Amino acid sequence: MDISTHLKSHCTRSGEKGKCQECDYGTYTEHGNELNQCFKCTQCRPDQEIVRPCTPTQDTQCQCRRGRFCVPDQACEVCKKCLRCEQGQEVVRNCTSTSDSECKKIQLSPGSSSANAAVIVPLVLILLLAAVIIVGGFFWWKKRRRTTDPEGDLHEGTKAGQHLTNNSPTEERAIGDTRRPSSSHWPLTEEPFPKLVPLKGEESLRKCFEYFEEIEFNYQKRFFRHLGINDNVIKSKDPLPYEDRIHELLNIWVEREGRDAALDDLLKALLDLNQRRTAETVKEKAIHNGHYRVCESL
Repeated sequence: MDISTHLKSHCTRSGEKGKCQECDYGTYTEHGNELNQCFKCTQCRPDQEIVRPCTPTQDTQCQCRRGRFCVPDQACEVCKKCLRCEQGQEVVRNCTSTSDSECKKIQLSPGSSSANAAVIVPLVLILLLAAVIIVGGFFWWKKRRRTTDPEGDLHEGTKAGQHLTNNSPTEERAIGDTRRPSSSHWPLTEEPFPKLVPLKGEESLRKCFEYFEEIEFNYQKRFFRHLGINDNVIKSKDPLPYEDRIHELLNIWVEREGRDAALDDLLKALLDLNQRRTAETVKEKAIHNGHYRVCESL
């Protein structure tokens, strides 16, 4: 029996071949076989991307999305987030879909620390000396001015009094004189969030999951409770790394909401928890990366 087919019916007498039928859409077989049906194509997880789509003769090939990895000889239920080198480290090997990043401490050349100290310490001393000279000169100038002009403070006080009088709210103004209200009296209002429209439906929503890794740790559980996820479900994801926990709980929320799941609902939940800065960040990244656009009102 050829590949990309499965057995439809056996032969009924000697010398006769059985009947084969091509695999349906979404199924495949890679080798000759006597199976009654083809294998179902693998569906890539949300944290993976398709490298090779499924065909009648080969299964789907998936790999971790950019910024995540999974070691081939280990169980890969969730793609792990790639290591980021810290300050004072340099990248030895970049992260790939099958290996993590490697970092090493930057080795300073001998004597570089002492050389830097030899330059920085005298510079700091010079700046401190300059600050002392400037401050000392200012106080000397003030003292000398008071000695030579004892009435200076009185004149300044008189001018200040006149200035306050001229700006008194009880002063009569000329006809036609108008003033704009001070900016300190203008009401402070926050611009409402626009409605966002996904460019690729649910795929656009799932691509924005990584932006919610910006949620503060102390607000993570409150955020998912606000979305209506049960405490027991939230607690069951505690063993996962923080970023993976966010992705798993968002996947659960999308499965529950179905077609009604919308990025606007997630942003509203952040706003209800006074996390406007995080909501602004998620919205800007979703638009900038081409997953959503602002709904234009007619």
